[in-house]
Amino acid sequence: MTPALPPVPFVSLIGAGPGDPGLLTLRAAERLREADVVLFDALANPDLLALCPQAEQLDVGKRGFLPSMGQEDINALLVSRALDRGGQRVVRLKGGDPFVFGRGGEEALACAAAGVPCEVVPGISSAVAAAAYAGIPVTHRGVARSFAVLTGTDRQGPAAYAALGGADTLVFLMAVKHLDQIAADLIAAGRDAATPAATIQWASTPEQRVVSGTLADIAGKVRAAGLGAPAVTVVGEVVRLREQLDWFLPEALGGGGALPARSAGPLSGVQVAVTRTRAGTDSALAGLLSAQGAQVSEIPLVRFTPTGDRRALVGALTGFTGWVLLSSEQAANALMDALLAEGRDARVLSGARIAAAGAGTARALAARGLRADFVPSPSGTGPLGAGLPAQPGELALHVGSQEPDAELEAALAARGIGYHALEAFRVEPAELSAGQRAQLEAAQVVTLASSAGARSLAQVAGTGFTAAVIGPQTERAARAVGFTRLFTAHEATLEGLTDAVRRAWRQGA
Repeated sequence: MTPALPPVPFVSLIGAGPGDPGLLTLRAAERLREADVVLFDALANPDLLALCPQAEQLDVGKRGFLPSMGQEDINALLVSRALDRGGQRVVRLKGGDPFVFGRGGEEALACAAAGVPCEVVPGISSAVAAAAYAGIPVTHRGVARSFAVLTGTDRQGPAAYAALGGADTLVFLMAVKHLDQIAADLIAAGRDAATPAATIQWASTPEQRVVSGTLADIAGKVRAAGLGAPAVTVVGEVVRLREQLDWFLPEALGGGGALPARSAGPLSGVQVAVTRTRAGTDSALAGLLSAQGAQVSEIPLVRFTPTGDRRALVGALTGFTGWVLLSSEQAANALMDALLAEGRDARVLSGARIAAAGAGTARALAARGLRADFVPSPSGTGPLGAGLPAQPGELALHVGSQEPDAELEAALAARGIGYHALEAFRVEPAELSAGQRAQLEAAQVVTLASSAGARSLAQVAGTGFTAAVIGPQTERAARAVGFTRLFTAHEATLEGLTDAVRRAWRQGA
């Protein structure tokens, strides 16, 4: 069982792993969901920020040899944010592991000096993950029984490397810039010039590239291939095992962003951006697409904040005996959060009947202890308004965002049913990082699973995409804001949307 979260102020130094968001630990995901503020590095996968839409997200850079915030400034910001507003939960999200050449120790010491409680959530270090994803075990019986991890930013010199003569495998982080000198120094220290070596760039991601050679030629081969940071270089006899253990990006598939062999399928090599308007990176849609070979990037388009007037929301619902309508999982959770924040609970709704616009919303309600009295089929706010078992003259309260739902209001008005919107949360456009914008630009197909997603994508990145959309309501919203290359799912399910992606790729991309 996970220990209870310590009192705030509190800092979590979290390792984001080598790049694949699926390698984040469960503890790290939990801390991100609880965070008030997140300070993230350039090497932390931006998809992970979808786990913390509620948090203030601050890009502090820290990528080798590029302009970024100074370490002392990061230390000060970490402490000040933790102490701000009477105490906040702050996450420092770092690539790899915080304590493996991540300067996490310095940040932990800064917290200790300021009296701010701090924990370390280890991450998978690229020192071992990059080698593993290149099919290179850093230890192997009969070949290598020890390994050493070094930073390539310091020029150690032959004498220093001679002292590591007992280490069978050497792993260099941040070494690309000085690889010529490092190789020369290793040879001068006694390593055979024919010792196998490999450099892995963007390990564990769809952009992973690997160059193999020897100490004598690895620097030249890396330069010729155009590899740059972030990269890890492995030196030792274990590199020869790559010929048999190269499981992630086989040369037969072209390298340089090709799909893993395990993901070959009808969408092999297709870059798909799954646009998200919900929190979380455990997207079932991303899993379905990846299983068919797609290179998937998850792009959070919006962030949610609680309504500024929870008291008005709770007051409007207290004693209400008509229909309460919820059109999204976010609405269901925001409603319950608002009740609890005001010292109330689901008993406020004891006299009301509750309708959910779809099965997902109904499941979200059930998870919070409420059963929907009506769920339309097919799902959507249009069918909800058309099929709601209410009588003319009745009033329905729609709990949602700051924007009333015109389609739901029109469907109810056509039947003589009153409509009143209640704000439980606010939807704001997400601020996309440079990496997320690059992923969108590279996407050959984007997915749109909601009207809000279509509007948000148009606002933050334009409409010049080939898009697969989940249903007619989303298609209408997408066309209204300017999308033209649309492929609509025949069924409003994730499997239907996956099929729409395949059709979009074959016919429209």
